[in-house]
Amino acid sequence: MNAQITYTAPLDASSLRYFLRYEQANANTEYLPHTHVWGQVIFVQSNVLQMQVAGQRLLTPTAIPIWIPPGVEHTSYNPKQSFFYTFNVTAEFCAGLPKSACLLNVSPIVKAIMEDFAQRDVTVPATEEDRRLCGVLLDQLKLAEEQESYLPTSDDKILSPVLLALEQDPADNTTLAQWASRVFTTERTLSRRCQAQLGMSFSEWRQRLRFLHAISLLEQGKTVQETALDLGYNSASALIVMFQQQSGTTPERYRRRALQPFTRTTS
Repeated sequence: MNAQITYTAPLDASSLRYFLRYEQANANTEYLPHTHVWGQVIFVQSNVLQMQVAGQRLLTPTAIPIWIPPGVEHTSYNPKQSFFYTFNVTAEFCAGLPKSACLLNVSPIVKAIMEDFAQRDVTVPATEEDRRLCGVLLDQLKLAEEQESYLPTSDDKILSPVLLALEQDPADNTTLAQWASRVFTTERTLSRRCQAQLGMSFSEWRQRLRFLHAISLLEQGKTVQETALDLGYNSASALIVMFQQQSGTTPERYRRRALQPFTRTTS
C-alpha cells in the first residue's frame, strides 16, 4: 500500500524570495496533487523521481532537475526510497524561466551551489553572500537547456504496446524489426513513429530506460556485472559504455556514491 503525503510548505514561504528544502521520501510514497505560488526546482539525489505535472509524466535521474512553474499542479510517486533538494523562488523572480514544467540540463555551477547549500544546511539565505549565490543559481537556471522528458511516452496505437512491454521488461533484446513484425507494421514506419512521438531513436529510448533501471539496481547494492546481466547485456563493459554516455560517470563510481549513508534530515 502506498503512503500518501500532503505537501506542507514553510509557514513564511509566501514572504520569502528564496528558500531551500532537503527531503527524504520512503519507498512507495505518493505526494498528493498540490500547487504553490512560487516556482520550484527539484534536484533528485538518489534513485528516479516519477512525477505527473499538468497531466504530463516526467521521469528524471539524478543528473537532471525538474522545473515546476508557479501555480502548476503536480504530484509525485517514489517506488523506492529517494532523497531530493528543492530550490524555491518567488513568482516575481520566475520571469525568464520556462512557462511549462520541464527538465533542465543545468551546468556544474548549479550543482555545486546546491551541494554547498546542502552541506551548510542553508534553508533561507541569511547573508549577503548566500543571497548572491541564489542570484547566480537563478541566472544559471534561466540559461539551462529545456528538456520535456527524459523518458517520453506515447499513446500511439503502434508504438505504445512496444514501450509498455519494454518498461515491464527492460532486459528484452527484441530488435526494432522484430517489434515491427509483432505490431503489424514495417521497421521503417516504427522507426519514424519513434522519432515523431518520442523525439529520439528507438535505441536511444531503450538505452535511457535501461539507464533508469541501472540506477535503481546499483542503489540496491547489485554489482555492475549483476546489473548488466539483469538488463540484458552480455557483459559489464556494454553497461559501462551506456552508463558513461548517459551520466558522465561509471556505474561503479555511481554505486559507491549511492551506497554511502545519507545523513540529511527532512527540514
